[in-house]
Amino acid sequence: MSALTAEILAWRDVRARFAPYAAIPLRLIVGYGFLAHGLAKWSKGPEVFVSILHATGVPLPHVMAWVTIATEIVCGIAFLIGAFVYLVSIPAIILLGVAIFTVHLPYGFSSIKLVSVNNGRAQFGPPGYECDLLYIACIVALALIGPTPWSVDKYRSLHS
Repeated sequence: MSALTAEILAWRDVRARFAPYAAIPLRLIVGYGFLAHGLAKWSKGPEVFVSILHATGVPLPHVMAWVTIATEIVCGIAFLIGAFVYLVSIPAIILLGVAIFTVHLPYGFSSIKLVSVNNGRAQFGPPGYECDLLYIACIVALALIGPTPWSVDKYRSLHS
């Protein structure tokens, strides 16, 4: 066996050993992102978000504000701890789809739009739907991959 063949086999062994852990960073960043956005809306006062929804023509802005905040917080926690990921993926993807079509679509794909630089600081315009699509892709991957190590879902699958 050549040295190259031995290296390839060793690399395959390392990959196989660590592959189950590959989705953990996705789960953590998606969870943190959802939780951070939900808590930001809540901490500024839901009425601020209600006024934004009202100004953009969203029907039932009070109800939709609370549904959005609750969805972001509950889904964020669920993703972070890996609990019911398959189930919470549905409202999370619906929320992102609504955000794409009601807020981000008019601004195009890119999430980063450099408008100007003032005093050495970049000023950015409104974000497009790029990040929403990245979140959706991560959530779909997490739902398809199934329970990851160090998750409630993995614990549940081992004890059912």
